Amino acid sequence: GNEAQKAKYLPLIASGAIITSFALTEPDVGSDSGSVKTRAELDGDAYVLNGSKRYITNADKADLFTVMARTGGPGPKGVTAFLVPRDLPGLSVGKPERKMGQQGAHVCDVNFDNVRVPVENRLGAEGDGFKVAMRVLDRGRLHISAVCVGAAERLIADSIAYAKNRQQFGKPIAEFQLIQAMIADSVAECKAAKALVLQTARAKDRGERITEDCACAKLIASEMVGRVADRAVQIFGGAGYIADYGIERFYRDVRLFRIYEGTSEIQRTIIAREALRSEG
Repeated sequence: GNEAQKAKYLPLIASGAIITSFALTEPDVGSDSGSVKTRAELDGDAYVLNGSKRYITNADKADLFTVMARTGGPGPKGVTAFLVPRDLPGLSVGKPERKMGQQGAHVCDVNFDNVRVPVENRLGAEGDGFKVAMRVLDRGRLHISAVCVGAAERLIADSIAYAKNRQQFGKPIAEFQLIQAMIADSVAECKAAKALVLQTARAKDRGERITEDCACAKLIASEMVGRVADRAVQIFGGAGYIADYGIERFYRDVRLFRIYEGTSEIQRTIIAREALRSEG
């Protein structure tokens, strides 16, 4: 944002006075984020927005949306970003979706019906929206990678504690090598992912280009935590399938990490693109 936008919104965001939401995904647009169909037509001193967004996190709580809308022709260069306050006439939010997991984070549709957004609420120049989105996604992928590591560490700690206390054949199941193998694999994979996340975070702090590193971290960490969660259910046995222990909740919650902020398949595409570019 420009200095005026920062002065107006950042103190409110930092203090928690307002909640924000990032509105990119649409009913027909997911991984192909440069193909958004929501339109923004310039009309005097405002842009008129029409269209819909889907699976928007925090939408039912948000006071301010960052919205990607098409101001130009097809493709990423025709997308522009806007700051859209919730209280503008014509903006409506749907009911929270019923989800497999992550019940604490609501996702909803956001609809725009001739919503007039002042020109001064445009983020950057026309056509810069895709660049804005990609910068946010780089940071978001690094953030999700760290969350994956934290969830894995919790799952490992719970698995170890349960294995030490659960008795079978007259001794704790932690003494059985097949249980130890699952714990060892989980610990090793988690440590490797954590090292990659920390390395990428340091590179970001140094101001380096981290698109490839963020994609690597997101891919490795999100796939890792899924395997750790699966092993945790196995170590807990029947108890891992019962809601009282919380393991089944983690199992459901971590599944989404391989989808949002770019699917694992998209991360692989980005990694290959960046690697080929650097070697070219």
